[in-house]
Amino acid sequence: MNLLENLGINVTDQSKTRVILKMKLEDKHMQPYKIMHGGISTVLAETAASIGANLNIDGDDEVAVGVDIMTHHLNPVKEGVLVTEATPVRVGNTIQTWTVTTHLEGHAISTSLSTVTLKKVPLKTV
Repeated sequence: MNLLENLGINVTDQSKTRVILKMKLEDKHMQPYKIMHGGISTVLAETAASIGANLNIDGDDEVAVGVDIMTHHLNPVKEGVLVTEATPVRVGNTIQTWTVTTHLEGHAISTSLSTVTLKKVPLKTV
């Protein structure tokens, strides 16, 4: 099981210019105080940015991986379905920066700025 499956993250829209994720909050997403753990916002942000960044890569010898993320937690959340939207700020040849906002019922609960780098991957041999 991968991270998206384990946390219940669904990719509902993906393109080179926008990625949308949805996730229903469950007990496993909460800290002991019964509010969402802040790491969840960061996981959603980096996931959305990385998906979008990888869609902007031409060829199959590179992969986009996160190198920096800054997340601002705006409001605590106890329940509901989160919607995360990522859009590119800049898509360069080696670095991409994405802005990400996570909402609950139209109210922003976090904003993030995610930077990814393009990493060469060795071609697999048969």
